[in-house]
This record gives sequence, structure tokens and C-alpha cells, in this order.
Amino acid sequence: MPSVDFDLHAGENLEFLSDQYDVVNKPPHYNQGGVECINYIEQVLGAGFPSYCKGNVIKYLHRSSYKGNEVQDLKKARWYLDRMIKWLEEDS
Repeated sequence: MPSVDFDLHAGENLEFLSDQYDVVNKPPHYNQGGVECINYIEQVLGAGFPSYCKGNVIKYLHRSSYKGNEVQDLKKARWYLDRMIKWLEEDS
């Protein structure tokens, strides 16, 4: 994947990226050095991983109306909810 130089907090740059990358399911800044950040977090947190996912669902739902791209944040909330459900199903 090509290197991407952008300010993570600049909404206009994220809009540009959403045309070029899947910023919901595989943001380029979360895969550095060949390691997906979410996989590393899951490995480190173990049984605490579902709580991490739930916190992100709450975060994205809460801020979805305030950042200017409500649908994108709702998709991110859904992504974390789906990831939590997958983890819980596999752990059962």
C-alpha cells in the first residue's frame, strides 16, 4: 500500500482519502509495518477486547452528528459492533 501523508484530524483530508481508500474497514493509517492495529489490540487485550469494541461503538455513535460525515461514523460504529459480535461468537 502506498504511503499516505495526511493530518489524521483534518476532516477534508479524510474526505479525500475516502475516495481512494476504505477508511471504515481498512484505514491506511491503521496498517503500518504490515500489522493491523486492531489485531494487535485484540492480542494485547484478550478478554477485554469486547469492551474496547463497545467503547468505540459508543464513541462513534456519540460523535456521528458532530463531525460532518455522519454516515461514515455510523459505519465505523457498525464495524466495531460486528467485530465484537464475531469475537464473542468465536469465544463461545
